Amino acid sequence: MNLKDVLKKPLITEKMNSIAENFNRVGFIVDRKANKVEIKKAVKAMYGVEPIDVNTSVLPAKAKTRYTKSGFTKGKTAVKKKAIVTLAEGDTIDFFNNI
Repeated sequence: MNLKDVLKKPLITEKMNSIAENFNRVGFIVDRKANKVEIKKAVKAMYGVEPIDVNTSVLPAKAKTRYTKSGFTKGKTAVKKKAIVTLAEGDTIDFFNNI
């Protein structure tokens, strides 16, 4: 798997911001087939920081129902994989520096 395809997007939520401030961790949505070693290498290559630990979890699909003109429409959200990466002391990733 190509390292560019491993990390899809960073997780930017209020909960992840507080975790980042308190525990020096960052979150990413990653490819479902990526393992912890590939995620660690991708973070090191893309952001130039030293990851200490990687925790992953698979977020299951949720059933969604929407009312439209033609009646109820049923569907599902996509299955996602989330990775929480613990960074070395003194390393940080700033996702907002280009804004």
